[in-house]
Amino acid sequence: QVQLVESGGGSVQAGGSLRLSCAAAGDSRRSYCMGWFRQASGKEREGVAYIRYGITFYADSVKGRFSISKDIAKNTLYLQMNSLKPDDTAMYYCAADSGCPARNWQRYAYNYWGQGTQVTVSS
Repeated sequence: QVQLVESGGGSVQAGGSLRLSCAAAGDSRRSYCMGWFRQASGKEREGVAYIRYGITFYADSVKGRFSISKDIAKNTLYLQMNSLKPDDTAMYYCAADSGCPARNWQRYAYNYWGQGTQVTVSS
């Protein structure tokens, strides 16, 4: 079992920045790949960023603006979000799975999810 707790969401104006954190606790015997997803009101959940054995993947909509990283010693995943736009407004979730998907990371059925943190970007 893995528990994920996100933090760092909030309200910012367009062009601003936020850094999300996802603290992981639980089974340390396995290696987990982790990612960030978001779901805006009335829309489907979408994969935002993902890290797999040090290699990062991004949705086209956030490339060049968002950066995913992982502090292994702290068991914490981060998402640095810069140049935020109103379209980035959503609930952001982190997810983890030992299956470590590759190209299908955005559609994979992750076993573990956090409770989410709200990001609101105003124009």
